This record gives sequence, C-alpha cells and structure tokens, in this order.
Amino acid sequence: MKNILLSSIILLLSVLVSSCSTETKTAEVEVHFQCPMKCEGGKTYSGAGSCPVCKMDLKQIHNHNKMELADAGIAPESIFNLTSKWTTQNNEIIELKDLKGDILVMVMIYTSCQAACPRLVADVRNIDQKVNDPTIRYVFVSIDPETDTPERLKEFAIENQMDTDQWVFLRGELDDVREFSNVLSVKYKKISPMDFSHSNIISVFDKGGVLSHQQEGLGVNNEATVSKIVALSD
Repeated sequence: MKNILLSSIILLLSVLVSSCSTETKTAEVEVHFQCPMKCEGGKTYSGAGSCPVCKMDLKQIHNHNKMELADAGIAPESIFNLTSKWTTQNNEIIELKDLKGDILVMVMIYTSCQAACPRLVADVRNIDQKVNDPTIRYVFVSIDPETDTPERLKEFAIENQMDTDQWVFLRGELDDVREFSNVLSVKYKKISPMDFSHSNIISVFDKGGVLSHQQEGLGVNNEATVSKIVALSD
C-alpha cells in the first residue's frame, strides 16, 4: 500500500513539474503586431488591425526575451531575429539566420537599374578585391521583387561573374523588403514602371548579424569599410 501511495505522489509531482516547465517556455514568447513600415517606430499592438498612419495591415511579430536570445547566441539587435523568408538566386528558401556565422556585406539593388546600381555593384566588387577573403558573404537584396525572380537574379549573378557561394542574391515579399530596408535605413520609391529612386548604402554585419558599419554614396573612399571587415574577420 505504501509503495502504491509513494508511486502516486511521484507521478503527481512529475506532472506538476512538466506543467510548470511548459508554462515557462510558453511565456518566453509574446505575440505582438506591428506596422511593416514602422510608421510609429517600435510601437506594437496586442491584436491584429491596420496601421493608423499608412493603413497597411499590421504584421505579427514574436518578441523573444533576452535570456532566450542569449541562449541561441543571437543579440536582440541582430537581423537574425527577423522571421522573414527569402528566395536565393538558386531558388532556395532561407531565413537571414541561415547566414549566421559569416561576416555579411549587404546592399539593396534592383537588376534592371541602369544608373546607380551598376556603380553600387562595382563598389562592392572593389571592396571584395581589397579585402581578398573568400569567407566574406556579399548579399544583394532586391527592392523590385516583381521583376527580380530567382531566375533573373541567377542571370544577373552569372552576367556579373558572381555565381559562387560567396555572392548571395535575395528576393522577398514586398512587406519583408520594406521591413528590411527600414533596418538598413535604405529609402526607396518607385518613380516609373521600371525605375526606382533609392539610397546607396553598403552595410557590414558581424557574424552575429549585428550592424557594425555603413558606407553611403557612390564611388566614395572605402578604406573604413575595408578596415572594418578585416577587423571583424580577425
């Protein structure tokens, strides 16, 4: 009788511990909604709806606590916390956190651009030549996902002799592109059926996805950018 009673108590305690553990894990993630354009900065809402400023549908976001992020080796300010999905020039679906562990040099372009983008690509290539490190990943994010299909991105990579693992071209949904442009402080606007006006910014992220340096402009002195990349790789 005593053994049966003892077994029942142990079973009850196990259930209670399991229940507490489940509740703790559930509490680690809070679901909120936010404007994809971040019209109100970091303001979030507890329920779905539309942005009172731009009227776009609010996007669901998950706020992980700092302890959870630390356990995953991801800083709260890292781009690897973004949950957006992207398609590469090789038609592979990835998240930004799949690039974790590499130093990233990122820029936003569109392949049909005839003015700034070719010069921006040339600037990135010049940085690559000076850094001379095949472990650095150069990532181009399209601001024109309607035109820049994975097939078009692949053609562009081949045309520019960037068809290796070191060069990554990404296409995302429109809302995700806008969200990421806000992260990089890149402004862009469609000015004709084929053309966009946009910022010319090259961003450098460390291996944890934290923004470390930005270079703005076309054909500018890139020594500070090169030095930052080399320092991060040491």
